[in-house]
Amino acid sequence: MILYELVGSEQHPAYQDLSISNLERQYDFLRSIINAAIAVNRPMISTSIITTLNAHAIACLHVNAGQYRPCPVTVGEYHPPEHYRVPELMNAFVNEVNHIWQNSDDVALATYVLWRLNHIHPFINGNGRTARALCYYVICVKAGGLLGGNTALPELIRRNRDEYVRLLREADAGFAANNPNFLGGLHAFIVGLVSEQMATAD
Repeated sequence: MILYELVGSEQHPAYQDLSISNLERQYDFLRSIINAAIAVNRPMISTSIITTLNAHAIACLHVNAGQYRPCPVTVGEYHPPEHYRVPELMNAFVNEVNHIWQNSDDVALATYVLWRLNHIHPFINGNGRTARALCYYVICVKAGGLLGGNTALPELIRRNRDEYVRLLREADAGFAANNPNFLGGLHAFIVGLVSEQMATAD
């Protein structure tokens, strides 16, 4: 069953209910994989972590859950890389992040991960949900554990969607223009939301 094909809208109540349930399962997996990575001292990302995060997010909502997209997509006016380049780009992305992991600031690296995964846009759907979860994974693993607070970073980003999307597009433009500080605005946004989360910690 692919619910979107049955109801034709992400606003349908059945789609919304399953989407919420999927995100709860995604967060359970996210928490487990953060704890596992810390427990076995493997601070890294992998394609299997990323594809599993996507699979949890869009299972039975859209086709190709947890699989790289087999076709071109557009995101508003943005045209992500061609689908046949996705496996190569994702392998390069994972290798790059793992290479710079040790010497990178936690929020700076998480910001890059958030932008780059959205920029590649490797999945048919759920790219934002996957990127937000992976961003949080990076911060928590580098911090040595789950961050405290009542509302986790992925949800805070989602609640500020308009600003988030604007900053992603701003970063895309800066990247295309070879601006060395192309992630400056997005980084400040994430710093603010991490502070907001931590401010509610016990």
